[in-house]
Amino acid sequence: MALTLLSEKCPGLAPVTAPAGSLKIAGMKFGDMIVDAFGELAEKMDIQVRDDFLPSALLLDTMLSAGDKVEVRDPGDGAILVRMSAPGAKPGKAVSVPLDGESVRLRYPWDIIALNEKLVAAIDSNELLGTVRNGATLDGFVWLGRGSVILPGVYIEGNVVIGEDCKIGPNCYIRGNTSIGDRCHVGQAVEIKNSVLQDKVSVGHLSYAGDSVICSGVNFGAGTVISNLRHDGANHRFFTGGALVDTNRRKFGAIIGENVHTGIHTSIYPGRSLSAGSSTLPGEVVSHSK
Repeated sequence: MALTLLSEKCPGLAPVTAPAGSLKIAGMKFGDMIVDAFGELAEKMDIQVRDDFLPSALLLDTMLSAGDKVEVRDPGDGAILVRMSAPGAKPGKAVSVPLDGESVRLRYPWDIIALNEKLVAAIDSNELLGTVRNGATLDGFVWLGRGSVILPGVYIEGNVVIGEDCKIGPNCYIRGNTSIGDRCHVGQAVEIKNSVLQDKVSVGHLSYAGDSVICSGVNFGAGTVISNLRHDGANHRFFTGGALVDTNRRKFGAIIGENVHTGIHTSIYPGRSLSAGSSTLPGEVVSHSK
């Protein structure tokens, strides 16, 4: 038998354009998390699952006990999230298993942040495969990939995942449950808080990103700052699908699409987005998503 990941369009994730299964969260591709969740079931059952859906262990147990041909639908949009059938299953309609609250579907960009928070917060030991220079401080648990270096003056507070071949520092501050992909640069006087950076992101100097998703190939000009808090303290709303959607987050920064380049001293309002391949001018204030 086999497991097939179905790469479906996820318009709600925009401006993130990469397939959901390829997104790195807590240092691991989301698609690999899905494969790991099914484990040995993939050897016994025929499974088709969307690459934006991570089933919980409870849901898988419920599916196994429900019959030899089952499916799970999202009650919101009716999408079939996973189908599973045993060898020799009789033809006919699959048994419908209700979606549980522990499973994860990446419907919106802030779902990436929420899952990353949960997974990174659960780290309980260091895994330092790269180099930590004298003068760096790790005040939390850090996973550091091969070929990566943390330079003097770096202060890491809380749990952080850093991929391979990254340069971190000197003199930067990384906190919260942050995940940084491969071949990234976080440099002089930069602060990254509770954010998810994909591969090949460069936040060179004098910049701030909090509670944000920064996609692959992004380059921040010096002094780029993302705001993440409304003055009234209310939840942020995000414009998607032609409407404002409540993120249920009091702290929420920006969603930066693939290969975006910002000019120096760019200021980005909270709850905004920059579409893939776009750019900003030096000193630009991003008050509306573009």
